[in-house]
Amino acid sequence: MAAVDFPSSQQFIDGEWVAARDGGTLDIVDPATQQVITKVALSGGADVDDAVAAARRASPGWAATNPSERGALIRRWADLILADVEALAAVEARDVGKPLSGGRTNIYIAHDIINYFAGAADKLTGVTLPTRSPDYLGYTVPEPYGVCAVVIPWNVPAVLTAANVAPALAAGNAVVLKPSEVAPLAPFALAELARRAGFPPGVINVVAGGPEAGAALTSHPGVDHISFVGSTATGRAIMTAAAQNLVPVKLELGGKSPNVLFADADLDTAIEAVVGSITENAGQNCYAGSRLLVEGSVHDEVVERVAAAMAALKTGPWDADLDMGPLVSATQFARVSGFLEDAPRDGARLVTGGAPTGDGWFVQPTVYDRVDAGMRVAREEVFGPVLAVQSFRDAAAATELMNATDFGLLACIWTNDVSRALRLAKDVRSGQVAVNQFHDAGVIGFPFNMQKDSGFSRGGGYAALREYTQEKGVAIRLLAR
Repeated sequence: MAAVDFPSSQQFIDGEWVAARDGGTLDIVDPATQQVITKVALSGGADVDDAVAAARRASPGWAATNPSERGALIRRWADLILADVEALAAVEARDVGKPLSGGRTNIYIAHDIINYFAGAADKLTGVTLPTRSPDYLGYTVPEPYGVCAVVIPWNVPAVLTAANVAPALAAGNAVVLKPSEVAPLAPFALAELARRAGFPPGVINVVAGGPEAGAALTSHPGVDHISFVGSTATGRAIMTAAAQNLVPVKLELGGKSPNVLFADADLDTAIEAVVGSITENAGQNCYAGSRLLVEGSVHDEVVERVAAAMAALKTGPWDADLDMGPLVSATQFARVSGFLEDAPRDGARLVTGGAPTGDGWFVQPTVYDRVDAGMRVAREEVFGPVLAVQSFRDAAAATELMNATDFGLLACIWTNDVSRALRLAKDVRSGQVAVNQFHDAGVIGFPFNMQKDSGFSRGGGYAALREYTQEKGVAIRLLAR
């Protein structure tokens, strides 16, 4: 891991590793052993002030940098990440608790996102507008906001760092990133590689801390744009804070994504994907396939096969590289345990799992059948390996169930009937739809869109660069000479 080492008990501000102003530190804990891995600086309001000030100083020069040069520097950052994939994978996997292979996948994804926006940096253009006579000229110019605050959670920190920081940098903004205090190590390691890549001081800053640092950053008068990934409740609070400074916000919030399985689907492929969609990262993903909607004629077979596959999964610490790791923290363990207690009490039938297992914050992969749309396990985001199964009669009933939550992030439709798939894709209220696959495998630049209480963001997709720019319109009357 030495290749991506950074100083312990510190934070990254203005191109340097520095301690917190008050000397405070934060223990980072391995979720599998509940032992302290290392310490980082516990950033407070004064540290956020320093980071924003550094970003403000760096912003004009970075915005004025030739976009091709910005892109080349971002690509150099991506190259350093690719050269240290294994070390970075270990950092992320241990910090979050996911298997090493999951950490490796996340680092490759982060690299690809950063590399994508390296190429996009000099492709950002305005438009020339039609005029009512040849005596006028009208055009638009996309301009960076200035200082972008980025606040991300702990579940896939490397990917979320890449998906939010890379487009902001490519568009010419300086960034202050606040990763979760639960799992900040991968973002710090990426910041160290950015330092080595040669980014000017202040262009990238990373502060760690809890609610105090987050509130200080998202309410800071020196911030020009906020990107937040996390819970719907916190997203609402951030919008309220941003309103005081009239700062634009993009929000990537929760999900309750359905896998909709019709009887004519390839069940072998679908069942494997359904199990992976709710157990990858122990179900701690906003797009996790936490609802399984099954056509009645294959319901019993599908539930039996899914439950058997879930029960066969092996859990263990990150370095054992098994099928599933623990939940990330005591807080998350308590939250998921609450759902495991409530679901059978509400009338759901436990098929498999439903209990803690082993040492650390592990829970069994869990399936509940006979779930009613009004049950908490069907409506709320669990953020754990807990699958709620519902049955439907026909496509109309399936559509009604798909739309029966407040969230609208991802819907996955499994059927060999193309017309039915297209009709459901049109009728579902979701920012993303996948057909005969889970999520967006194989699509480059796929937008991480969302609707309803899942927020509003394009999260790393082909149009993400636009989210980090403001458009200036220019109208010119051409004078006779």
